[in-house]
Amino acid sequence: MADEVVLLDLYGSMFAMRVRIAFAEKDIKYDNREQDSVNKSQLLLEMNPVHKKIPVLLHNGKPVCESLIIVEYIDEVWNHNSPLLPSDPYHKAHARFWADFVDKKVNDPARRIWLKKGEELEIAKKEFIEALKLLERELGDKTYFGGDKFGFVDVALIPFYSWFETYETCGNFSIEEHCPTLITWGKKCMERESVHKSLADPKKICEIVFTVLRKKYGLE
Repeated sequence: MADEVVLLDLYGSMFAMRVRIAFAEKDIKYDNREQDSVNKSQLLLEMNPVHKKIPVLLHNGKPVCESLIIVEYIDEVWNHNSPLLPSDPYHKAHARFWADFVDKKVNDPARRIWLKKGEELEIAKKEFIEALKLLERELGDKTYFGGDKFGFVDVALIPFYSWFETYETCGNFSIEEHCPTLITWGKKCMERESVHKSLADPKKICEIVFTVLRKKYGLE
């Protein structure tokens, strides 16, 4: 009997994009159920009663929450091809560290770039660029963060690439000017079908932010 695999998804969410990429890398078929971030479905509330957020993976009816935990779960359960985490314990811990860094040091200032104005916006931009520069230093001259193979840290960070145009528009700055190596890495990742087909369209992200989200928070 085939596994029942369901993803409670949201098109523009970089966290949901991580899961879509992982599924694509593993060539796993799943039922994608787009959610409404405002009018949350009863299924979402039941499957993630603590955070009440997407993404949620339902594997044979059992929920797995939080994007990096889901990606790691996918890597362990469907371990027949395209490993995302290295087998070596030290290298695995290293990858987890940098994926966690993305969540703790990139996501917050990135969000504030489109939510804030004035001095608060300038502070957010500074913190965002500083975090990206640390990631760029970690990447070095490697193709991907893990070396020659696309892996866990790449999955954690590349969804933000689809938001770069929005950040640049809201903050009136160029990410490439500060982090050219990271932009080269992003373009390389986009050559992968698993990434290209899983990321949201940057133009649509920009449209959602300016016509829906910024208006919601009284910024437009």
